[in-house]
Amino acid sequence: MLNTFVIRASNFVVGAVLARTVFGPRVFGLYAISQVVLALLLSANELGVSAAIIRWDTDVRRVARTVLTLSVVSSLAIYACLYPAAPAIASVLGSPDATDVVRVICICVIIDGFACVPAALLTREFAQGRRMVVDLVNFVVSTGITLWLAFSGHGAMSFAWGSVAGCAMSLLAANALAAPVVWPGWQRTDVQPLVRFGLPLAGASLLLLAVFNVDSAIVGATLGPAMLGLYQLAFNISSWPVVGIAQTAARVSFAGFSRVADSPDLLAAAFTRALAVLMAVTLPPCILLATLAEPLIHAIYGQRWVPAAPVLSLLAVLGVLRVAYALVYDCMAAGGQRHALMWIQAIWLAALVPVLLVGARTHGIVGVGAGHVLVAAVLVGPLFLWAQRRLGVSGRSILTACRRPLTGGALMTLVSLLVIHLTGHGVAGLAAAIAAAMAAYLPVVYPMRTILRSPLAEPSAQLGGTRPA
Repeated sequence: MLNTFVIRASNFVVGAVLARTVFGPRVFGLYAISQVVLALLLSANELGVSAAIIRWDTDVRRVARTVLTLSVVSSLAIYACLYPAAPAIASVLGSPDATDVVRVICICVIIDGFACVPAALLTREFAQGRRMVVDLVNFVVSTGITLWLAFSGHGAMSFAWGSVAGCAMSLLAANALAAPVVWPGWQRTDVQPLVRFGLPLAGASLLLLAVFNVDSAIVGATLGPAMLGLYQLAFNISSWPVVGIAQTAARVSFAGFSRVADSPDLLAAAFTRALAVLMAVTLPPCILLATLAEPLIHAIYGQRWVPAAPVLSLLAVLGVLRVAYALVYDCMAAGGQRHALMWIQAIWLAALVPVLLVGARTHGIVGVGAGHVLVAAVLVGPLFLWAQRRLGVSGRSILTACRRPLTGGALMTLVSLLVIHLTGHGVAGLAAAIAAAMAAYLPVVYPMRTILRSPLAEPSAQLGGTRPA
């Protein structure tokens, strides 16, 4: 958690400095296009096989050599296809000027092909202290180079070269801290189980990233880079709780669920307890972002970014669902529901695209945000509830786990809206609304602290087999 919040807070400060000084919406829009392409490629570049390292119960170092070979070869092949296609991709996304940025930043795909194995080994060992060192190396190098290039007048390419340098240095750090170094190798007997395990996860990851990047593609193609810059700012702000909380949980949730995956009762208990904790810490920041969007953006980024406030209020609601669905994702992956997971993501994407297109053309970026929330809540929520029932997690247990956070969240929303209305949208009013809302929320959820003190089961009961089915 410390790792995630330090990195996120630091990135926020850097982004705010650049937004208030050298970069406007257009530059951030070009960068957003490159991030869309990079995220989609990273979701499938190693075919999902690196997750098998976390789930494997035999000689993980031997299988890691085959995983590394598969990952590097597939990453090189993906980048070789991307390079000539970059101009066409950038044009389709509405920003032909982003071609060079896409080509440079996607070098990170090749670097990730080499880095996925040491990163997975650190996750398998719950070595989050060493993982924090890796992430800090990445942040320091990438931020330093980005700022240097940005203030030297290099525009969006500053982000691209900064990202490549940071990823390269973090690769060296990850290999040093996950010692001994794993070298490429090949065990033919491991290939089939690895691919059988990894491909559904790679497909699900690709579809999930498409779900949360297709909106940027649609905004860029239909409304242009400037509106994309506003939308991307709102999406990034709404992602603060998602990345800070969901990423913190993801560093241990898949490995943790894998330990109890052979016991439906333990898996269900682990999921509902984890969901209760995540909702308790997710709702406050998301509610504050939803109810205080305009004064928050004005105070941090300035007046020219205030048009992003209405869509931020909607995307903050989506943020709550994203945190919950990320936990469902890891539970289904560990519980052997990988094919069902992929199909749910496919349905989500298929329904989302037409809704976002209509929303963009009728109500601009606000319509895109509203479409996101509508599809995630009305369609995807019931599908995930159905999938969780197959793992033994009932809808009633989920509601029971979330009862206190939801009650406190409703009270917090009312208090926040009332105080900001009475005190005004200045900095003082913003601070007063945050303080009053938190004062209303904390007494409701404070009794939940007992969840963290009670063991799930005796350690011996949690050590089931973990070889991928």
